[in-house]
Amino acid sequence: MKLEEILEILTEHRWPLVGAVVAIYFIHKVVVYWRLSHIPGPWLVGWSEFPHSRSMFVEKAYEFYTDVNRKYGPIARIGPNAVVSSSPEVWIHVNTKPGYKKTDWYFNAVRVEHRRDNIFSQTDTELHDKRRKQIAPGYSGRENLELEVDIDKRVQEFLNLINRKYVSTDTECRPMDLAKKIQYFTMDVISAVAFGKPFGMLIEDRDIGDFIKSSEEGLTIGNLFMSFGLAWLTQAPGLGKLLGPKPTDKTGFGAMMRACFEVVGDRIANPDENRHDMMASFIRHGVLGDDLKTEVLEQLVAGSDTTAGAIRGILLYILAHPRVQAKLQKEIDETVRSGRVAAVGEGIISQNLAKSLPYMQAVIREGLRIWPPVLNYLPKDVPKGGDTLTLAGGKKVWLPGGTNIGVSTLVMHHDKELYGEDADMFRPERWFEKDQGKLAAMTRVNDLTFGHGKWQCLGKNVAQMEINKCLFELFRSFDWALARPFKPWEIHNTFGLFLINDMPVQITARE
Repeated sequence: MKLEEILEILTEHRWPLVGAVVAIYFIHKVVVYWRLSHIPGPWLVGWSEFPHSRSMFVEKAYEFYTDVNRKYGPIARIGPNAVVSSSPEVWIHVNTKPGYKKTDWYFNAVRVEHRRDNIFSQTDTELHDKRRKQIAPGYSGRENLELEVDIDKRVQEFLNLINRKYVSTDTECRPMDLAKKIQYFTMDVISAVAFGKPFGMLIEDRDIGDFIKSSEEGLTIGNLFMSFGLAWLTQAPGLGKLLGPKPTDKTGFGAMMRACFEVVGDRIANPDENRHDMMASFIRHGVLGDDLKTEVLEQLVAGSDTTAGAIRGILLYILAHPRVQAKLQKEIDETVRSGRVAAVGEGIISQNLAKSLPYMQAVIREGLRIWPPVLNYLPKDVPKGGDTLTLAGGKKVWLPGGTNIGVSTLVMHHDKELYGEDADMFRPERWFEKDQGKLAAMTRVNDLTFGHGKWQCLGKNVAQMEINKCLFELFRSFDWALARPFKPWEIHNTFGLFLINDMPVQITARE
């Protein structure tokens, strides 16, 4: 049959064909809606992705999840094929039961390089687990023998920077953008532990190579693509190479990619068996070539913003609560007087000692609880055949296979039944709960801040060390105050990460 004849037939029967297409479309919509009709949620989300996409566009997705779970319960619908849960029992189950896997969201939205997976974007569970075994020793510190020493050096450089340029007196105020300096600190730490050489941002007091600017631009652009449902374009064959970041780019993730690849290329060209940083550990465990570049790049992208967000949040809440700052400094002073830590300028507190300070650990836990650094949905696919989830109290909810299920982090960590009626308030003393059963339950949920099971954050050990040492030394040497309490910072949320800038503080030296 010729093309002209086909077109003539289609034209002649165009209205029945249009009717059939429309009928099929609505039948499909009804079928999709009906699959999760037993899950409560806003009416429109059963038919459209618009409410969820809009929340991402306005950088308030975490508020959308919070509102939905608080109104509709611990498992609620947020899309035609998506639910969100605020139940820690459910989230632990999802992260440990065989069969659950990362959704295509990771494939489309989290890859930095075109069609190349890192440990975070890998959706194939078998490949993910294999790569995790290869790189976990480097993150843990078991093979990175200078990990704590490297972090100590960066903490001291941070202290030196403050003493050199930002200490205020009765006669002169020298405000410091705490948000920016914290990012310098975490970028220098991750580059030192990954490459064996820090970028040097704390020493030069600037965003060397515009790496931080590039990261923020990349996250912002990626968030726009994701909110419009176009993230898949960056991974499309051919077109994705044009739209996605490239090492030849002057800004965005591409600029960071180029710098990272140059460092990795130099290490490959000049191998040194005596190196003990993360990259050396990766190489020893068989991560080579382009895979090595990919994983080191992921370290820079994920290892700085998340830890910086955690430290900033903890510091903001301490500075907003003078009584907490006073109690924290009292514990720090008593530790110094005990002789268990070197004098100022002679050494940084050890991780083991920092972990033993009860009030400081309570402050850290409370800071991570009240302001979790990552508020991403982190969706997983329900296994083929479906799964029955059990909520607290024994209620069971069945989800069909292929359903996307994610986490509502703020609701989980602000649960009044677990943390009390003041769960939305910052009160570190709650971590001295006398009921050991309740304390264990609180701690179990709080630990979910770093993920759980096979998808737990690999950088947890490094992040905790940065937080502990930074907090102790900053409050040992200085008194702090918000320079602009009516608007403490500029904040945006992309991909569930907080991009924080313009956080002026006033710092004075302690006697």
